[in-house]
Amino acid sequence: MSAESLDNSHSSSLYCGEEDAAAAAAAADGGSDMVSCDTTDTWIFHNQSPAFDVVDDADADDVVSRLIDRESETHHMLHPDYLHRFRDCSVFVTARQDSINWILNVHAYYKFRPVTALLSVNYFDRFLSSHFLQLANGWPLQLLSIACLSLAAKMEETQVPLLLDLQIFDPRFVFEPKTVQRMELRVMSVLNWRLNSITPFDYLHYFISKLPASSSEPGSFTRFLWSSSDLIIRTTRVVNFLGFAPSTIAAAAVLCAAGESLDSPAICHQRLNEEMVRSCHQLMEEYLIDTCPSAQVKDQSVEPQVAPPSPVGVLDAAACGSCDSRSDNPGSSNQVEAELCAKRLRSSAPDVQQP
Repeated sequence: MSAESLDNSHSSSLYCGEEDAAAAAAAADGGSDMVSCDTTDTWIFHNQSPAFDVVDDADADDVVSRLIDRESETHHMLHPDYLHRFRDCSVFVTARQDSINWILNVHAYYKFRPVTALLSVNYFDRFLSSHFLQLANGWPLQLLSIACLSLAAKMEETQVPLLLDLQIFDPRFVFEPKTVQRMELRVMSVLNWRLNSITPFDYLHYFISKLPASSSEPGSFTRFLWSSSDLIIRTTRVVNFLGFAPSTIAAAAVLCAAGESLDSPAICHQRLNEEMVRSCHQLMEEYLIDTCPSAQVKDQSVEPQVAPPSPVGVLDAAACGSCDSRSDNPGSSNQVEAELCAKRLRSSAPDVQQP
């Protein structure tokens, strides 16, 4: 697709009719939405940088320094006034919460990797921090949520559902695949095509390996990995964590998971701001540990947890009733399958439909 055609697709209405050639191309691409690959359960290590296979600690420190440099690049950062919107507009807070809840619910249903959830929310917030969307009628944020989750899944997953199949859990609107594809292009353009964002998962292996207990206690590395991942996922629901860098969130999560003090060697890196780690650590204890019955990371005397058999295990705590605005049972597998069948039957209708 040429640059001119991309620009035209961005400037046109999301409801506009497509050229025959573009529609044919979209139909041809539809078959590539589902990729059949080996789905071996390597969920958390999929995002581990190969650079951390190095033996020399100095080399690992250098890798972390380069990752932190990338964090501060302008195209990966939120606009400074983004957090102020949440203080000034409660409607925006609620709208974002609903969108993140939907992303995490669909993420859990399809058993996506944890990093896919982080990337989805990262794209969502970066887009909104630099681009205004109407909140009144609801459909723009829903379309953005679908597009961000789809893009993240295409970046990280070996098997990606069809665009219609992502639209589950009783959405208010159902979007045609070509509409979601146009929104995906819009999102990528607004993000300057920078989709390989740094996330807290890029640092977990490094920080956990710094813990003395990770090498001295059998199974402790996996336990810390599980608990840290769980905490990181749950930070996406709390807007206060948007003010922290991924490296800060990773360091604070590891400290919480291991029950370590703030002077732990796990966060002894010259590029880390210890005061920011302290603030993030306090927020985690306040928002994610004390208030969530599924988080059992405070009491390290409990029996060690076994690594979850799939990525959805990490989200079990994140989806607990005290942290989630959805109902206790958003829908059984049969209900979801019924939704998917109904959407396919309506797939030849206009771009945006009331379900």
